[in-house]
Amino acid sequence: MRVLAAMSGGVDSAVAAARALEAGHEVVGVHLALSRTPATERTGARGCCTIEDARDARRAADVLGIPFYVWDLAERFEQDVVEDFVAEYAAGRTPNPCVRCNERIKFSALLDRALALDFDAVCTGHYARVVDEPGGGRTLHRAVDPAKDQSYVLAVLTPERLRHALFPLGDTRKDEVRREAAARGLQVADKPDSHDICFIADGDTAGWLTARLGRRPGIVEDLTGRPVGDHEGAYAYTVGQRRGLRLGIPAADGRPRYVVEVRPVTNTVVVGPKEALAVREVSGEGLSWCADPLKAGAEAGVQVRAHGAEVPGRIDAVTASRLLIRLGEPLDGVAPGQTVVVYTGTQVRGAATISATGTGDAGQDGGGAGPSPGVCHEHP
Repeated sequence: MRVLAAMSGGVDSAVAAARALEAGHEVVGVHLALSRTPATERTGARGCCTIEDARDARRAADVLGIPFYVWDLAERFEQDVVEDFVAEYAAGRTPNPCVRCNERIKFSALLDRALALDFDAVCTGHYARVVDEPGGGRTLHRAVDPAKDQSYVLAVLTPERLRHALFPLGDTRKDEVRREAAARGLQVADKPDSHDICFIADGDTAGWLTARLGRRPGIVEDLTGRPVGDHEGAYAYTVGQRRGLRLGIPAADGRPRYVVEVRPVTNTVVVGPKEALAVREVSGEGLSWCADPLKAGAEAGVQVRAHGAEVPGRIDAVTASRLLIRLGEPLDGVAPGQTVVVYTGTQVRGAATISATGTGDAGQDGGGAGPSPGVCHEHP
């Protein structure tokens, strides 16, 4: 096959490209320039997509002896990922930018361009497995290394997109990938992974949002509606947050308080005890299936964060675009804007954007902005 290898400049994507080449494919490397003003150097594990990353990708391609190009997708990335991120937070929701990037950049803009240029597939360094089924279809599964599994952020891939995806690292642990990179003479063997949102390199999401949205002073109140503090913008707060709340009035029982809801219309942040974070029902919209759809009554594993725990659940209702899931055990700090992914065993079945949450008790539904978005461990 003719394979376009997306090379971020990290160790995972470099080894993935090497494995695709070793498998006998005709491989061409491409680095995606996603920033309009890329920094020259990375700072440890902060951010990615710097000029240094582009150079590291080129050096890896030279070692492998494959053609290499840089494609400028900065404008598309700004519109489809960055602006979406800002708009979601401004609306009191918590998006996952890695999910958006995989859906709209790597496996939309990149894959569409690759197919137009007569490539058969796009190869990335994501930790996930694609299994060819006896009937001719392909299914997406968790990676062998649970600590690096990235199937969650790939769950938005449609069966057609999945047909053109290669994930050569899904059956390998990360430490083995680093040893293989060193054995192949790749200089990125010991390069730190990126643990932050790539377009917020300093890790200060609240400060970055303030620069984009401006100061919007408002009130922090408790569950009774009593003002207990103030804030500079409700968009900068996330459900489950405990630190930095600027509370002037302590709780009567002296216990810690957490953000339990963000109300963008009134610019209000609501705080309460930890038990107020518990969620037993999740509603999702924008439902997409990467395998045969599950029906109402089906049991499934449920995951709501990129590296969060899977919990048991049951699909109570499902339509063409929406679903309602009842959780077998409560989850804390789940909120609109996050992605909910359903599994059966190791297989990814589908994904939706959380539109509402609830306790499972009539009249006690919750809502608000969610916890800090799950981010990729590396831009694969």
